[in-house]
Parts: sequence; C-alpha cells; structure tokens
Amino acid sequence: VRLVESGGGSVQAGGSLKLSCTASTNHFSTTCAAWFRQAPGQGREGVGASYTADGSLYYDDSVKGRFSISQDNAKNTVYLEMNNLEPGDTATYTCAASFGICWAGSWASRANYNYWGQGTQVTVSS
Repeated sequence: VRLVESGGGSVQAGGSLKLSCTASTNHFSTTCAAWFRQAPGQGREGVGASYTADGSLYYDDSVKGRFSISQDNAKNTVYLEMNNLEPGDTATYTCAASFGICWAGSWASRANYNYWGQGTQVTVSS
C-alpha cells in the first residue's frame, strides 16, 4: 500500500491548512488511518487517527478542538483539517495506515502501523 500526502505549506499563525493522504488500495475503509508529525530535533508524535470500523476518532490533546480528521473511502483518502494553527504546529506531517485494530491505547503508537507516506511540510509563522 502506497500513501501519498499533499496539502502542506506555509501559513501565518491562526491560519488553516487541509492535508490529504491518498492510499493505493480499495480497502481503505477497513483501515486505521493516522497522522503523525515530527518537528526538527524532536520525535515523531501522533496527531490523530480515524478507525472506520467503528467510527472512532482519536486526537492528541495538543490539537483537540483545532484539528479534525475525516475520511472519504470512495477516494481512498484521509484528511487532516488544521485550523487556528500555531508556530508549535510546524513539523513534517506524515500519514500512516494499518489494517489492524485501532483503539485509544494504540493509535498513537508508531508500531501500530504498517504503511507510511513520505510526509508533507507544514510551517506556521508568528
């Protein structure tokens, strides 16, 4: 499965961006799809995940209320809509997918995912 992200860019604080991640599979509706980010000099952290098997959505506390994940299974695409962006959101954002179970205790673990995209850069200036 190949994942391709798009939609990154540079915005000012308070602005918005919408990232897309398209998968090369027709079975995307049965995946756990997640977004991770990695800022320079820091580790990769989970931003949020969508588990379509039960409709669950998970978010890191740092983005709750500002970021939203949605999924269009007809297009094999998962989206990350980011609003009210802050300079601290500057990072490379990468999508990941798994055909396994996704739950509150696992979605943020990199080990939960088998497939990864190449990443797209998001830069937020103050």
